[in-house]
Amino acid sequence: MNLPHQLRAFRHRGFRLFFLGQGISQFGTWLQLIATSWLMYRLTGSAFYLGLASFALQVPFLVLAPVAGVWVDRLNKRTVLRTTNSIALAQSLAMLTLVASGHIAPWHLVAGNLVLGVVNAFDSPARQSFLIELVEGRADLPNAIAFQSMLMNGARFVGPMIGGAVIALYGEVWGFALNSVSYLSILAALAALRVPPRVLRAGQERWLAGLAAGFRWAYGFLPSRSALLLLAAVSFGVQPLQALAPFFARDVFGGDSQTLGWLIGAGGLGAVSGMLYLALRPTVRGLLGVIGWAGAAAGAAVIVYARCTQLWLALPLVYAAGMGMMLTAGSINTVLQTIVEDRLRARVAAIYIMAFLGVSPLGALAAGWAAQYLGPPAALAIGGAIALCASLAYLSRLPALRRQMRPVYVRLGIVPQVDQ
Repeated sequence: MNLPHQLRAFRHRGFRLFFLGQGISQFGTWLQLIATSWLMYRLTGSAFYLGLASFALQVPFLVLAPVAGVWVDRLNKRTVLRTTNSIALAQSLAMLTLVASGHIAPWHLVAGNLVLGVVNAFDSPARQSFLIELVEGRADLPNAIAFQSMLMNGARFVGPMIGGAVIALYGEVWGFALNSVSYLSILAALAALRVPPRVLRAGQERWLAGLAAGFRWAYGFLPSRSALLLLAAVSFGVQPLQALAPFFARDVFGGDSQTLGWLIGAGGLGAVSGMLYLALRPTVRGLLGVIGWAGAAAGAAVIVYARCTQLWLALPLVYAAGMGMMLTAGSINTVLQTIVEDRLRARVAAIYIMAFLGVSPLGALAAGWAAQYLGPPAALAIGGAIALCASLAYLSRLPALRRQMRPVYVRLGIVPQVDQ
């Protein structure tokens, strides 16, 4: 298939199928997440419970992702994805039954998020490491990573806005119902894929040794270590913006579930814009600088948003925070997946997910706790300050990071031997 260079990942049939199946499924996932968030706040009226629900959804990334990475490296990626999405479908149907019957309680929402979080802790590294099989090598991998990230955040943009309108018109039950149906798309795409089996060598490695090898690679190299630590700080400080969004939607801006959808959607649109920029870049060169400046922009936007009382001003700030957050995360993921050895791919993807999605529930829980005593605006502003300070510290070391990364880029043919 002849396509422009900017769309090179779509030359591969497997990637096209996977992209389409994921797109429909992720749209449904965000419908359920917005329904869960709004339902929790309607049942409890508590910022702490919002933080707890977000914590339950994402803490498995922190606890289980490294273990999942070792496990995924030993197995067929398509089989793993079939299993995780089948379990997620069962979870969605169970939540739908509880909501439709009127027996839903706050602890059901927390428990349901925890189950989905455990599933996602295995699904995410499998999805990340599966891309190289779909595009048949490293040449088109950065483009595939960028478009997949853009897809995930496109769903985050469209899903909450439509979900907010659906919930306002028909109730939360439809968010769960549509999500259940959407899982059929990714299961159908996985069934239709024709991917040559890959040789799995990690199975001969002792489990603890395999786990240690992943951490040694990720944190033993200054550029990857600095990027992952920055990602953890930015995630901790910026992600509570979403966890506390129902409070701002109702109590600050005087809105309803549709206002919540606009707020989360604005962050998603910012994230899509950032990932589109990454998708159109011809090379990974220069991304080390993008990482630091994007993190600083996200932190600054959160600080200003925390004191904002007008929705028209809040939306562009959330857009800027979403763009900065995802440019930071997407750039780090692109660099790591470009330079990592194939045998460690799922493990490094899992460590990246732990730093990105695993740390964010700690930020959500801390923000929910701080909101009880300081108020949600002050709690959010503190998180933004943490992200901003960490980004400035990273930027101060940028010349040293570039010096250490250059030999790796030379070895991979990304930069010429003599002149960068």
